[in-house]
Amino acid sequence: MGDESVIEGFAVGELDANCYLIVCPRTQAAMVVDPGDEAERILARIRERGVTVAKILHTHGHFDHISATEALLARLEAPVPVLAHPADGYLYTREARRWGEQFGYPLPKSLSLPDSTITDGMLVEVGTLRLRVIATPGHTPGSICLLYEPGDAEDASGASGASANAEEAREGAWLLSGDTLFRRGIGRTDLPGGDEDAIYESILTRLYPLPADLLVFPGHGGATTIGEERRMNPFVRGD
Repeated sequence: MGDESVIEGFAVGELDANCYLIVCPRTQAAMVVDPGDEAERILARIRERGVTVAKILHTHGHFDHISATEALLARLEAPVPVLAHPADGYLYTREARRWGEQFGYPLPKSLSLPDSTITDGMLVEVGTLRLRVIATPGHTPGSICLLYEPGDAEDASGASGASANAEEAREGAWLLSGDTLFRRGIGRTDLPGGDEDAIYESILTRLYPLPADLLVFPGHGGATTIGEERRMNPFVRGD
């Protein structure tokens, strides 16, 4: 499932959302993606690996992907930015966060809001790693994926890299798909802000053109590849 020195994932919370730890092997800088619950468990793994968290990123704003953010921020040694797409701002209100309480997700007295905006095509830096943001609205308006391609020499303009539409992915490349694309599934669109047509468009035009052998690490469940989902995903077929 990819280079575990760079990416490590584990399910947290009642809804088993995958939290990912992305680590730069050269600098030991790290980014936590989707800290949905079990802050102490996430912190324990950070300490076991001896890495320094440089930022937190949310692939979207649903409570099962963000609810441990406040507890994590409070326990880190230094303040770090929280990155999210601005279109999901409505999900950071107290009213929206309260939906998680029925599933046992914490609702802190003081809620943290994202303080750094991520947009389509930008590069997110983690030490010497560069991860490209791919906007994939549908599950929520601000849903994003992250593409990692080792040795990507692309500049910060976000122009498509040479391998983005190649037949084979670069060795060690992978995609974090959030709740846009799962193994044999897609994110639900019946919640406030969901858009069925938009998620189909996002998958068909933004994700399925990526290399067939590109590893995909989703927001729930196990890993897959772009090629497998093109052929076998019952909701969005690409071949």
